[in-house]
Amino acid sequence: MKSRIKELRAERGWSQAVLAEELGVSRQTVNAIEKEKYDPSLPLAFKISRLFGLSIEEIFEED
Repeated sequence: MKSRIKELRAERGWSQAVLAEELGVSRQTVNAIEKEKYDPSLPLAFKISRLFGLSIEEIFEED
């Protein structure tokens, strides 16, 4: 699943570690999502959506 997480994180000047802390996940999880090696669970997708103030559809896109 493609995502805009890396772009959105960069716009805010956040490191992967900062984003991971905000989401309550590991930095490796953020890295895996950004590299499209891991699809977040629905609860995590909602957390990401709320954090960035965007809908899930604005952040994630099916391949």
